[in-house]
Amino acid sequence: MKHKLFGTQTGLPASELIMGGSNLGNRRGYGSTPQDALQILSAYVDAGGNFIDVSDTYQFGEAEEIVGRFTEHKRHDFILCSKYTRSSHPEPSLANMGNHRKAMRQAIEGSLKRLRTDYIDIYIPHFDDGITPLEEIARGLEDLVASGKVLYTGLANFPAWKAAAIAAVIPLTAMQIEYNLLQRAPERELTAMAKHFGLGMMCYSPLAGGLLTGKYRQGASGRLTLSAADGYQEDERTKTVIDELELIARELNATPGQIALAWVLSKEVFPIIGARTLGHLEAGLTAVAIRLEADQIRRLDEISAIAMGYPHDLLATVQKKW
Repeated sequence: MKHKLFGTQTGLPASELIMGGSNLGNRRGYGSTPQDALQILSAYVDAGGNFIDVSDTYQFGEAEEIVGRFTEHKRHDFILCSKYTRSSHPEPSLANMGNHRKAMRQAIEGSLKRLRTDYIDIYIPHFDDGITPLEEIARGLEDLVASGKVLYTGLANFPAWKAAAIAAVIPLTAMQIEYNLLQRAPERELTAMAKHFGLGMMCYSPLAGGLLTGKYRQGASGRLTLSAADGYQEDERTKTVIDELELIARELNATPGQIALAWVLSKEVFPIIGARTLGHLEAGLTAVAIRLEADQIRRLDEISAIAMGYPHDLLATVQKKW
């Protein structure tokens, strides 16, 4: 696995694939056993990985506990990213969730304890709670950096204008977004904003919850089928994208999921692979060796393209005249 600088505002060398921790543990009733999780982490590290993404809410804190046990005696070899907002408690009190300073303080202390460390490399609000003033979030994160408990800060699932407003107040390093062939809405504002501020882009769900592997066509079960009340269905755009993935997979002797992940890697971002089994991880790791041809990227770009909307459509027209 290759390593590259995380954004343009750091000298931090990060592995090109991030190990996602949402399925490490099974305290929520779905995920890997702690023993299997440790095997997954070991395989990731053996492949050259050094970047692990968790959250206090993943498996109600169990994911952080597993990562803490795994990294405890080699902590400085890893980039650990954790997130707060939802709390690690199954039924948190109102004062223990959100992005305000009180929730932030409680969350960081809990995460440090579970991760068995005295600092977190990258610390991020999990999503915009719609309530906490941006200044409070910014100053709270700034204080965590000043205290030495956090090295870098970022944001996840924030509107671009709010992220830009915070980035104008304090230095940010990371932006975490959902991004895949079926979710390209970040291209309207978020990716351009992140590039402007030099943020490292961490992209979760690169396989759209397993949808882009094509496994649900074969009747397999997974996160999407378990949460779908009316079973698995494909709309026309999804069908077109998966059909093309299967075609390119045959061309390169790969799988549709590996092609989908290779497409995300071609966008100079850091995909987060949230493996539940060792097999899932091994399938994802092979994607780093796949090099899509320019024509194959173009084909996938075209069939998955979205309308950019106003003002982008207008500007694309008028700027041609300059």
